[in-house]
Amino acid sequence: MKTYPQDCSFAPADLDGGDWDILEPLYLALLERPIESASDLEQLLIDRSELDASVGEARANRYIEMTRHTDDEAITARWLKFVEEMDPLLKDIGFKLDRHIVQCEFTDDLDQDRWGLYIRTLESDVGLFREENIPLQVEEAQLGQQYSEINGAMTVQFEGEERTMPQMRPFLEETDRDLRERAWRASAVRRFDDHEAIDRIFDRLLQLRGEMAHNADLEDYRAWAFKSMHRFDYGPEACAAFHEAVETVCVPLLHEMNEARRIELGVDVLRPWDLGVDVKGRAPLRPFSDSDELIDKTSALFNEMDDQLGGLFDSMREGDSLDLASRKGKAPGGYQYDRERIRRPFIFMNAAGTHDDVQTMIHEAGHAFHALLSRDEPLLSYRHPPIEFAEVASMGMELLAGPGLTRFYDEAEAARARRDHLEGIVSTLCWVATIDAYQHWLYTRDCPSTQQRDIYWLELHARFGPAVSWEGLEDLRAKMWHRQLHLFEVPFYYIEYGIAQLGALQLWLASLEDGPKALEAYRAALELGGSKPLPELFQAAGLTFDFGPVTVARLADALRSELAALPA
Repeated sequence: MKTYPQDCSFAPADLDGGDWDILEPLYLALLERPIESASDLEQLLIDRSELDASVGEARANRYIEMTRHTDDEAITARWLKFVEEMDPLLKDIGFKLDRHIVQCEFTDDLDQDRWGLYIRTLESDVGLFREENIPLQVEEAQLGQQYSEINGAMTVQFEGEERTMPQMRPFLEETDRDLRERAWRASAVRRFDDHEAIDRIFDRLLQLRGEMAHNADLEDYRAWAFKSMHRFDYGPEACAAFHEAVETVCVPLLHEMNEARRIELGVDVLRPWDLGVDVKGRAPLRPFSDSDELIDKTSALFNEMDDQLGGLFDSMREGDSLDLASRKGKAPGGYQYDRERIRRPFIFMNAAGTHDDVQTMIHEAGHAFHALLSRDEPLLSYRHPPIEFAEVASMGMELLAGPGLTRFYDEAEAARARRDHLEGIVSTLCWVATIDAYQHWLYTRDCPSTQQRDIYWLELHARFGPAVSWEGLEDLRAKMWHRQLHLFEVPFYYIEYGIAQLGALQLWLASLEDGPKALEAYRAALELGGSKPLPELFQAAGLTFDFGPVTVARLADALRSELAALPA
């Protein structure tokens, strides 16, 4: 396997991407370099790409360490120093370079098939940039850090031990209903204890984001977000159509599943702590005992699926590429982060021995495959796929890996896990619609108050949520949105999961007809990275880029049929 960086003619291999004294002369040299032809411009783009990659890797390493050790003041300070001191300088020089490139007399002479998408992105960024937004974005990142610290510090004394919030999840799968209820309440109450601090953070985030949009002469932050996220191929109207399709097609299926669950459990009404337990009273799936076993079994799954993917996964056993176990002081959630200069991904998660952990491992491995398969692309921007397709790589892998779950379970348990996954997809589509619709509402109004936010959240949750009784839990329900990291740290990043899930389901249906062909198309599309427009990336994988009612209905019907065929 190749090692990177390879071409160090401009940015040295050992460059410290977190040291402005070293970076500034290099960025200024790019700005001042004479450009006398389209080929000169192309070389500048490649040299800038590797310099940006060094900076991106410095940011990645600091973020990774911060999330691994949210309780380490020195590590947190190192991350915040980058956010507070480096980011403003990088945004400023980045804008100047973007403007320099789009205004270059040779830009139109570039091969548009190769460079057109990149130039379009730069033009959008140049049009959006405002110097006065730089300090606002720094404060926004600082507030996201505060949110992460609050969540990372949450623990619960339960069953005689102090447990992290991820470590509480397995109790929601226990067959003892009283135990599940106590675990659910303990976790929900612990989150609620910090609701005032979290609401204060969000109050300020709303103000900041509104100011950013105003400074950019845009109607509202939604317009700012769509432009900043380069959503060239769909707009708010398409998102609204997705919400309506989910409400019309997926919510009824979700409620059908809820009613079947209620009957199987023999309860008068479902409660929030009834949604994770096995309806047959079987013990929770326990696919592994520790992170080493998770790695070994995941490796076996991928090697059985495909030699190339297996080799790519095994390459991550080295180079500090995996941090999987949950522990105190570790940030919640899971992610894959590409270290862009060495072109080596990193997977972070909070494994607690549940089936959800297996799904998370496979999901993040899909992202890692995307990074590894596209890493020969010399242009950094083209190694970054649009999020809507990046999530096809991960969600599609979850579905493609279904037959390989026998590496973790016997046949009956594997069928049970696949059923849980498909049911989870229905729930996910409904949750995505909830979060996305909430964001459209939040950012097309003038800083709604805490009470207004909670009231509208309850309306949306009633529209898209499960058929569950929340009697006596109204206050806790009103703050459920606090647990969604995206609302605080990456606003408007959520509809991508819905769009990608529909793409992943299409990939799954193709695999049922011809597994090797579907996998070949999957790999070929991932090799493109972000070098093609979103609809073309879907097309390369054999998928249709559409998330309207017709597509949602067709895929929901396929889910309903498959669920009917699987044993409960």
